Amino acid sequence: MNQQLPYAHDIFPHIRIVLGMVIGLGVTRLLSGLARIVQHPGQYRLYSVHLAWVVSVLLMLVHFWWWEFGLFQIETWTFGKYLFIIFYAVTLFLLCVTLFLLCALLFPDSMLDYTSYEDFFYSRRAWFFGLLAATYLLDVIDTLLKGPEHFARFGVEYLFRTPVFVTLCVIAILVSDRRFHIAFVAAALVYQISFILRLFDTIV
Repeated sequence: MNQQLPYAHDIFPHIRIVLGMVIGLGVTRLLSGLARIVQHPGQYRLYSVHLAWVVSVLLMLVHFWWWEFGLFQIETWTFGKYLFIIFYAVTLFLLCVTLFLLCALLFPDSMLDYTSYEDFFYSRRAWFFGLLAATYLLDVIDTLLKGPEHFARFGVEYLFRTPVFVTLCVIAILVSDRRFHIAFVAAALVYQISFILRLFDTIV
């Protein structure tokens, strides 16, 4: 029995609502942390690398929400496509949860055990970069689930992007050298902005 659902918006909003809630929590966490810094600028010494990763993760969340809206382009639904979206939603949800955990790691509930954001950042870098590496790996699953045409859109660049960033995350876990971490976050931000502008400037 080949039964079709007439409109995509009958299904996908259910998925996007849950994803939006998780993304919204992540954005709220980051903005609350930044508000805390504005309210009490002298309470804990700020650290440029930590703030740069805050900007990077915030941009990642906004970009993620922007791009996933593109699934509304699917107009005709079959049961096979419905199953695809279910598995896809699980992947997206895991990615959203991982992104939220990244936000929580950037701004803890309490800083009483740390002397500065630099101290906090390096003491928790294994968790942060481990989760960041997980987001890159989950993105591969996300891209493959969208089909071969979507995967091919990124070209050879995507085949190098993920292993390079995962490798850099592993190095960041093992190395506490400040110069490496400054270079890593600077390069990540520049590439992230370039990647969005080149490939995701429009949803369609």
